[in-house]
Amino acid sequence: MAASLFSADQLDSLAELLPDWQLRAGKLHRDFSFADFSAAFAFMTRVALAAEQLGHHPEWSNCWNRVSIDLVSHDLCGISTLDRDLALQINTFL
Repeated sequence: MAASLFSADQLDSLAELLPDWQLRAGKLHRDFSFADFSAAFAFMTRVALAAEQLGHHPEWSNCWNRVSIDLVSHDLCGISTLDRDLALQINTFL
């Protein structure tokens, strides 16, 4: 199934589904903290494998024990069902 953009109303309900994620600058955003660099890197590895399976990749950064992730569908110019699906998967890795 092709990805579809969320409307403004759907984005409001998305906040209920993903309460730890924020809408920031037109993207789904979340910051994560881990015990150390190894734990953060292991988390990023799990996310990378899930992203590759979905064919949808995050914008992210890592500094020691912190990981920041932004999700947006650049080709659709907004937040889509792919972003929701990846965020839900990411939540399972915690």
